[in-house]
Amino acid sequence: MNIICIGRNYDEHARELGNEVVRGNPVVFMKPPTALLVNDKPFYYPDFTSDLHYECELVLKICKNGRYVQPEFADSYFEQVTLGIDFTARDLQSKLKAKGHPWEIAKGFDNSAVMGQMISKSELTQENMEFKMLKNGEVVQHGFTKDLVFSFNDIICYVSKFFRLHVGDYIYTGTPKGVGPVKIGDVLEGRIVTKDGAEKRLFQTEVK
Repeated sequence: MNIICIGRNYDEHARELGNEVVRGNPVVFMKPPTALLVNDKPFYYPDFTSDLHYECELVLKICKNGRYVQPEFADSYFEQVTLGIDFTARDLQSKLKAKGHPWEIAKGFDNSAVMGQMISKSELTQENMEFKMLKNGEVVQHGFTKDLVFSFNDIICYVSKFFRLHVGDYIYTGTPKGVGPVKIGDVLEGRIVTKDGAEKRLFQTEVK
């Protein structure tokens, strides 16, 4: 099982961190299976960072194997989506980037990939999925797939050139603006808006 992640996939998020807006091809990185945190388990603040940030994003669950997926077939490679958090040790990431080093340890550490319960994509507005991230009951991120730089199909086609997709792989598709720090005691909640306009909670985790 692979956890494939896409960076800087919303222009406003790239700008809020002072990063270059991405064009051309997606920014891709990986997290190991040990990064997954499921079933609303608490997240324990790691001791190697003092600037831990949440990044809420839509997650695709791959439903069939494939390589070099073509655009006309890409949509058939996922039937379910959820919300997740790409936790990032921002201080560690900045130090590594300044040295020109890979920054996987700032992104791929244990439990850094919160993942909520799956929902069928048929329950959502396909043309423009909407989701929210709440911290202690207040909305801090509000995302729409119309704002993606690279669509779900773009991502599937691109990453399948390099990594054979397998049933059960996950793709974290990027975070919108509004990322920020967390502290011990914070409660983080991800909600998705169904096509009938209702909000459905897909995860809730407490930082300990």
